[in-house]
Amino acid sequence: MRFLCVYKPSKPEGTTPTEQNICDMGKLIEEGFKSGKLLATEGCLPSSKGARVRMAGGKFTVTDGPFTEAKEIIGGFALIRVGSKQEAVEYTKEFLQIAGDGETEIREVCEYPEPAVKP
Repeated sequence: MRFLCVYKPSKPEGTTPTEQNICDMGKLIEEGFKSGKLLATEGCLPSSKGARVRMAGGKFTVTDGPFTEAKEIIGGFALIRVGSKQEAVEYTKEFLQIAGDGETEIREVCEYPEPAVKP
């Protein structure tokens, strides 16, 4: 099962991590890749470099960042492969122990069977 984990930090956007945080996160990431649990992970640049695109009634609205509501700021993501939602929760707890206060939304990724290839 694959899960997308979206991290929303509670600290102000652009807060620089400590050297210890960087070291500890590096170890968690390395262990995650080695174990096969971690498939991809990245941090996000400040929302001032982003945009939101919405469509309503067939019309698009584009809002450039920065986004002021702190609970809406996405700090980064991870794509993990584990055996259950509970394992995803436990892995996320390890991440938050290092990243600090904040919230991570965990969403299972749809997995469809591979289409049959005809010779």
